[in-house]
Amino acid sequence: MTRAIAIPALEVWAGVECTVNRVGDQYFDQLERNGHAERLDDLDRFAQLGIRAIRYPILWERTAPNERNQIDWTWADERLGRLRELGIRPIVGLVHHGSGPRHTSLIDPAFPEKLAEFAQAVAERYPWVDSYTPVNEPLTTARFSGLYGYWYPHGRDGLTFARALLIQCRAIVLAMQAIRQVNPTAQLVQTEDLGKTYSTPLLAYQAAFENERRWLSFDLLCGRLNASSALWSYLTYLGIEEAELKWFEEHPCPPNLLGINHYLTSERFLDERLDRYPVESHGENGKHRYADIEAVRVCAEGTVGSRTLLKETWERYKLPLAVTEVHLGCTREEQLRWLKEVWDGAVSARREGVDVRAVTAWSLLGAYDWNSLVTRAEGYYESGAFDLRSPYPRPTALARMVKDLATQQESDHPVLDTLGWWHRPERLLYPSVSCPNDFGRQTKTKSQSARLLAIIGARGTLGKAFARLCDLRGIAYRLLTRGEMDITNAASVDAALDELQPWAVVNAAGYVRVDDAEREPDLCLRVNAEGPAILAESCARRGVGLLTFSSDLVFDGSGTSPYVESHAVAPLNVYGRSKALAEARVLKAYPASLAIRTSAFFGPWDEYNFVAIALRQLGAGGRFVAAEDAVVSPTYVPDLVNASLDLLMDGECGLWHLANSGAIAWAELARLVAVRAGFDASRIEACSTQELGLAAVRPTYSVLGSERGVLLPCLDRAISRYFDERQQV
Repeated sequence: MTRAIAIPALEVWAGVECTVNRVGDQYFDQLERNGHAERLDDLDRFAQLGIRAIRYPILWERTAPNERNQIDWTWADERLGRLRELGIRPIVGLVHHGSGPRHTSLIDPAFPEKLAEFAQAVAERYPWVDSYTPVNEPLTTARFSGLYGYWYPHGRDGLTFARALLIQCRAIVLAMQAIRQVNPTAQLVQTEDLGKTYSTPLLAYQAAFENERRWLSFDLLCGRLNASSALWSYLTYLGIEEAELKWFEEHPCPPNLLGINHYLTSERFLDERLDRYPVESHGENGKHRYADIEAVRVCAEGTVGSRTLLKETWERYKLPLAVTEVHLGCTREEQLRWLKEVWDGAVSARREGVDVRAVTAWSLLGAYDWNSLVTRAEGYYESGAFDLRSPYPRPTALARMVKDLATQQESDHPVLDTLGWWHRPERLLYPSVSCPNDFGRQTKTKSQSARLLAIIGARGTLGKAFARLCDLRGIAYRLLTRGEMDITNAASVDAALDELQPWAVVNAAGYVRVDDAEREPDLCLRVNAEGPAILAESCARRGVGLLTFSSDLVFDGSGTSPYVESHAVAPLNVYGRSKALAEARVLKAYPASLAIRTSAFFGPWDEYNFVAIALRQLGAGGRFVAAEDAVVSPTYVPDLVNASLDLLMDGECGLWHLANSGAIAWAELARLVAVRAGFDASRIEACSTQELGLAAVRPTYSVLGSERGVLLPCLDRAISRYFDERQQV
C-alpha cells in the first residue's frame, strides 16, 4: 500500500522593489526612494502579512560600492538578523537590474569573477541563508542595457546585448559556485520576466525568434543551449565565440527554482501596419519595419496569463516554479484583481500537475518612476501593499489580500466580481487581431450578480463623477436619486439598503448652496447633518461601509498653515456648521465611516464650478471677478474620486483631508487657468471677499493639508490634466 504524498500548500512570498540601475553616471536607487533603506520596522510590517519568504536585496552596489575589500555589512547584518528573528526566509538578491559598482559593468569580462567574490563574502557572512538570486532578470537587463540603450552601458546593438547576457549568466554560475563552497545546499532561485510575442503573418518569423529568445537565460544556466540551436547560430553571428557558449554546456547550473516575473505589458504584438500605432512603438529588425505594441491592447483573445506561462515553462524544464513578481501599477481594485488572478492561475496550474511553489506579492512598498523604465527621477509613484504617501507605510486593501492568501489561501472583495481592465472591451486601443496560442487561455467570466456600491446624489457633480469613474474602473454601482433613497428619512434609507445590499455607500448628496444656507438653516442642517447621521446608523447596523464628504469651511481661517485632520473646527457660516455637525454625528454613530474633507473642487465634466465659469465668461469676451484675499486648496474632482475610492477599499475610517497640494487665492486661480486657456489674464478683476457681497462669511484661509497622507498630486499637474480632459469630453 502506497501512502499519498501531501503537496505543500501554495506559499505567499513577498518582495520590495530594490532596483539600483545606472543611467549615465547616475544611480537610481529604489531603496532610497521608498525609504526602506532607513526603516528597519518595515520588516515587522511585512511579517504581519503572514509571508513565508521574501526576495530581499543585499545588493553589490550598495554593500561594496568601492574597492572589493571594503564591504560595509552594517545594513545587511541588521536586516537579515531581523528577518531571521521573524522567521522569514530571505531569498537574497545580489544584483537587481544593476550593472555593479562603478569599477565594473555588464560588459566587463571580469564582472563574473568580481560578483562571485562578493557572493562568497555574503555566504561567509550569512552561512544560514539558503536561497539566492545572484542576478535578477539577466535577459531583461541585457535588453534594456545592451539592446535598447535605456540603462548603462547604453548599448544599442546585438553584440552588446549578447555580451551583457552571457556575462550576467556566467556571473550567476560563478556566484553559485562560490556560495556553495560555503553552503553546499544553497538554492538558486533564478528569475526572468517571461512574456510571449504574437504578430501578423508577415512577422511570424520575428515573433518565433523572440519567443525562443525569451528562454535564453534559463537555457544557458541549464546547459541546454547547443550548436544545433538557432540561437547558438544567432549569438555566434553577433560575434560571440563558440567557446563562450560551450562553457555553459560544460558548467551547467540549473536553477533549483525558476522564478517567473510576469506583467501585463510582458506580452507583445508585432505589426507592420505602422499607421495603426503611435510613432514611439515603431522599430525595425533590418528586414521589416513594425510596431511593437502591448498585446493586451490589440489581441482579441487577450493575454495568455500566468497559468499558461507556468505550464509552458514546466513543459520545457520540469523544474519547480514560482511566480516571483506580481505587481500592477493601477487603481486599487485592479491591483486586487491582478494578484487574485495570478494566484488563481497558479492554483489551476498546480491542479494540472505543474510544480508551482509560491506566488510573490512584489513591490510591497510600491515603485518609483517605472513609467519611464527608471530613466528619469520624476517622483511617479505606484503604491503596493503599503502606501508610502503617509507618514508611515500605510497598509492598503492589497495588504489584506496578501495576508488572507498567506493565512487562509482564500481572499474575497466585492470588486473581484468584475473582471480586470485587461479582460474588458476598453482595453483594445487599436483594431483587434487574432492572437492564437497553443497552450490556450484561461477563460474569465464576469459575475452575473456583482455586489454593488451605492452612490447617493444622482443629480450632483460629485455623484455623477463617482458614477463615471466607477464605470471606467469596472466597479459595479447604483446611482440613487432622492426618490430612491432619501437620507433624511430613516425608513427610506433602510428600505434602499435592504433592497440593494451594497458593500458600501458613498454619500455624494448634500445641500451645497453656501449663501442660501444662511436663509435656509433648518433645511441645510437637515440635509447635511441629520441625513448623514441617519445613513451612518443604518450602515452601522448592517456593517456596510460608508464614505461621506465634508468641507474646508469647517475652519475659521485664523490659521496661516494648512489645516490637518486634528485641527479644531470653528465654522463661520451655517453651511460649515452643518458639515462640522455631520462629521461628529456620523463618526459617533459609526466610527468605521470614512469622512473626507475637501475644498473648492473643479472638474472637466460639469460647467458650474469656479474654473469652468471663469473660462466661460472669459471665452465670451467678458470680465471675471474673483476674491484675492481668500486662499484655498482647489481639488480636481477625478483625483478626489479616485483617491476616495481607494481609501474606501482600503478600509480607512475617520477624517481624511483630500485636496491637490498647493495654496492659491481665487483671483490667482482664475489668472492661472486664463493663461493656460490662452485668454488675457488682465480681464480678471481681483477684489476683496467683502466686496463680493456674499451672504455667508468665508474664512480668508482654508487650505487643507493632511497628517494622514498626501494622496493627490500638486495643483499645477491637476490643472494640466483638467485641460487635457476637457478636450476629450
